[in-house]
Amino acid sequence: MMSKAVKWLLIANFAVYVIGFVINVSGLFGLHYVLSPGFLPWQPVTYMFVHSYQDIWHIVLNMFALWMFGRTIEPTLGTTRFIIYYFVCGLAGALAWELGQLFGFINPYSVCVGASGAVYGILLAFGVLYPNERIFIFPIPIPFKAKWLIIGYVFIELASALFVNDLTAHTAHLAGMLAGFILLMFWKKTAQRRRQHIDNQDKWHTTSTQPDMGVHYNKNERSTDWQYNARHKADAEEIDRILDKIRHNGYESLSESEKQRLFDASNK
Repeated sequence: MMSKAVKWLLIANFAVYVIGFVINVSGLFGLHYVLSPGFLPWQPVTYMFVHSYQDIWHIVLNMFALWMFGRTIEPTLGTTRFIIYYFVCGLAGALAWELGQLFGFINPYSVCVGASGAVYGILLAFGVLYPNERIFIFPIPIPFKAKWLIIGYVFIELASALFVNDLTAHTAHLAGMLAGFILLMFWKKTAQRRRQHIDNQDKWHTTSTQPDMGVHYNKNERSTDWQYNARHKADAEEIDRILDKIRHNGYESLSESEKQRLFDASNK
């Protein structure tokens, strides 16, 4: 089952790739240096959908990684947050590329294309959310835990950015991963504060008594609030249980009802 946002991102990327055989999409939609005549205001977004025509593996590998990891990350984050996450990582990659050109680390006449900044953010999310999930890297026959794979990618990209002078946007890759990590930590802290607030409300409804100060409380309204919070907490615990099951046994270990429950929660 392919998630909604991943499907449309794949379609959009391949559609732009096909259109590129008719018109020069990199000139219009690739990311140019902000101080150059070729820069256009939509390029920090559209460059994510343009890929090199000199190397077909550029789009194939990016889209394979998006499909492979995105179909797990989207149900985990929810479709809306997944889309936000994807574009934040891609925009961070664009910013890093522009800063590299501004400070002379990157040739100001070069054009940045590709979804790699956003896709590397997706890889980072998989390593953070499913650190012990085992994955294979062809042709190595030994499975790696996701967390070690992501750490390896970080060191490779960092070394490449510092010591390798090629046309690959290593700084954009690193920036996408860094932005993704910061955003995930922000959402985690926000969820923890929200859960603490709900727990405090539950505790108040359970233990507090209302003094008679001439105000008459509607007992049914108080009961309804408590029941709502209790249901909300139970739903959150059920989703946490499903996510833990994915972390330990993989997405395919879920039953159809669990997959549907996770899919429904991601669209709320």
